[in-house]
Amino acid sequence: MVKIVSRRCLGRQPVYDIGVARDHNFLLASGLVASNCFNKSHSTAYAYVTYQTAYLKANYPVEYMAALLTDCSGSKDKVRNYIATCQKMGIEVEPPDINRSDVDFTPSGDRILFGLSAVPNVGQGAIDTILRARAEAGGHFESFADFCTCVDLRHVNRRALETLIECGCFDRLHPNRNQLLQALEVTLAWAQSRAKEREQGQMNLFDQTEGDEAATATARFDAAPSLPDVPDLSAQEKLNREKELLGFYISEHPLDNLAAAKVLQPIPTSELANAPKRQLISAIAMLIGLKQITTKKGDPMAFLQLEDLSGQVEGVVFPKVYERIAELLQVDTRLVVWGKVEVRDDDKSQLIVEDVEPVESPRLVVVRLTPEQAADRDAQQTLQTLLSQQAGKPSQTRVPVLAAIESGPQRRFVRLDSQYWVSDPEAAIAALARADYVATMPRLAAPARS
Repeated sequence: MVKIVSRRCLGRQPVYDIGVARDHNFLLASGLVASNCFNKSHSTAYAYVTYQTAYLKANYPVEYMAALLTDCSGSKDKVRNYIATCQKMGIEVEPPDINRSDVDFTPSGDRILFGLSAVPNVGQGAIDTILRARAEAGGHFESFADFCTCVDLRHVNRRALETLIECGCFDRLHPNRNQLLQALEVTLAWAQSRAKEREQGQMNLFDQTEGDEAATATARFDAAPSLPDVPDLSAQEKLNREKELLGFYISEHPLDNLAAAKVLQPIPTSELANAPKRQLISAIAMLIGLKQITTKKGDPMAFLQLEDLSGQVEGVVFPKVYERIAELLQVDTRLVVWGKVEVRDDDKSQLIVEDVEPVESPRLVVVRLTPEQAADRDAQQTLQTLLSQQAGKPSQTRVPVLAAIESGPQRRFVRLDSQYWVSDPEAAIAALARADYVATMPRLAAPARS
């Protein structure tokens, strides 16, 4: 190992690369070695590429994110994270569509259309076959039966078709995914029979119809098997199958459009590493995994797998907390999770859970204020003092407090800092009432799901 004991400037001199690939050492004319030279042109090139990338993202966000998604289409985790980024940027990523999707993620106005290359179990050969058949069919398929007769089923196998159905590729043609899945075997047998007839030169009576193209198109599918009369999959089952195949939800996310998320302003799981340590924070997440264990003392505790729009994180529930919240910990439920961030030995962040509550009815205290009260310093100080007295111990889980500033029919909500949250909302409301403040505990109803 060489230790550098001194340095001095030799001015500008020609250098010669001595071919050390990893260290990039250069030889001076005097015979000295200039180690680890990193010329400014290299740094300039990086800076220029960074500028170009930032410019494209700022001025062509849809096209930029579509290219980024296409580049990482083979990684489920990256696709999920970039779709979450698109949502933050106000860019909708549409589900795959058998009549519109291309190989890559495609810009479509202010939206991005999901690329077929990111759909699992559908290889490049199958995608080429689908796109070629779609072009030959005039740019779109009329129905699922039309699709099965147009594509070469030797390249698009049953597993690929099941995946396309469960990912929503045929939703615009036929929204009942369960019917397509139940009819798949019969439809494939019928389509393969039609393909065999064409290869042998046989023609269906309707294939000879000439003149009326509309009548021909209608008659062409008269012999197609009818779809079974079965109810569609539930919304949650559709999402579960999408998640199982893609690694994320694509048609929608169970946490989309939650009123609680807009009010509580939770921290995304992907940003927990940057959250303040030992400070109580909130997150809104799906409970997708639960593992209960028993400590050496015989007390039950649990490890949680939590997921939101941005990613996943592990939660730890110690015995005392687990005893209190165990009934709420059901897989596939949406929760408001309160806890503190802890960094493990492997440098990964985890959430030490201190409380959970259903996302449909999180506890909130709303204090009604007039514009005059909101602008008055004395009134502000009085409100802060009252709330500080209701904060409780630092270790206690506290309920968020919002100020509703009302001016006629208009109302504006302001989320107060966490130091003014309260531990006992009923006691806080009573204390505020004694000081002539009007405070309530509203319920934030979430959209009903079928």
